[in-house]
Amino acid sequence: MFPIEFFIGLILIGIVAGFASGLLGIGGGFLIVPLQYFLLQYIGVESNLAMLLSLGTSLAIIIPTSLSGAYRHTRQMDGIITPGIRLGIFGIIGGVVGGFVASGLPSRVLEIVFGCLLLFVAFNNIANINKEREEARIPLNIASTCIIGLIVGFLSGLLGIGGGVFMIAILTALLGFSMIEAIGTSSIFISLTAIGGFLSYVVSGWSVSTFPYSIGYVSLINFALITCFSVPLASVGAKMAHRVPQKKLKIIFSILVLYMGLKMLGILP
Repeated sequence: MFPIEFFIGLILIGIVAGFASGLLGIGGGFLIVPLQYFLLQYIGVESNLAMLLSLGTSLAIIIPTSLSGAYRHTRQMDGIITPGIRLGIFGIIGGVVGGFVASGLPSRVLEIVFGCLLLFVAFNNIANINKEREEARIPLNIASTCIIGLIVGFLSGLLGIGGGVFMIAILTALLGFSMIEAIGTSSIFISLTAIGGFLSYVVSGWSVSTFPYSIGYVSLINFALITCFSVPLASVGAKMAHRVPQKKLKIIFSILVLYMGLKMLGILP
């Protein structure tokens, strides 16, 4: 039913996204979504369905992948569990809303929104590349936790990502977290917030999706193959993150986000 290249592509996505998830605390969604999208289009899936399948399946994959990375980070750092869980609780609510909104939007709109937000994150990170830690501009209290969690959760559900690319930027630029603290906190946050978006894609695509072996807009084949490789690689990446200088982590993070942003906007082939 599917060409062999499709299965090879899914395995490669799992390896790359899993390692990036653990290393950068991003869930891997910003890689999983576009790479799945391009792969599904390659085998002939219509663009709008390909986008929704990529978004929904990405969120399902992010849950176990991020938990793997988060576990490793909590063994290396103290003080990241509480803020990560609090942000994640509000993120679940935002993720549910974002997922339902996404199901009613054209795929090109989602591509443009996704691409523009990725470029913003990349340029913000590049501008602060030499700063080990920025001074906190707002306190992390119940009000800011609620607002940040809901907004990033909404973007997570809307764009099929864990929200780590945005959460890390917020934690480092506004809340004064170091890069490695932001990565660890983000890993916990996205493992929770992805649940809300995942559920909304299952429900919204329950009687719509025509892709084989799928539940709503979640492809079981894609989920199984990618997760088999992303979960163990996330643990490896998380362990590596504590050995790499923060400036190098920022450079790697910025290059990957910039590339994927330009790719989604159609600027790069």
